[in-house]
Amino acid sequence: MTLAGMDSDLVLVIGIIVSAFAIPAVISAFSDGRPPRAAAIAVLVGGGLVLMAFLVKPGGYSANQIPEVFVRVVARMIN
Repeated sequence: MTLAGMDSDLVLVIGIIVSAFAIPAVISAFSDGRPPRAAAIAVLVGGGLVLMAFLVKPGGYSANQIPEVFVRVVARMIN
């Protein structure tokens, strides 16, 4: 199934990557004593993308499928 030209595998991978990049931003903001506004937005966007990917794919994803999804998406980008 597609989401305006993107399939659920790609949306899942982008969501996980955005969420992963937000973790150091949250830690940096707390260590500097400032509110983590941008990091919180990134976590919300990444989480929303992951949730959307889970809801759009029939049957959803299991934890065992996530590494396979990453490999498929990277293989498509390389080829």
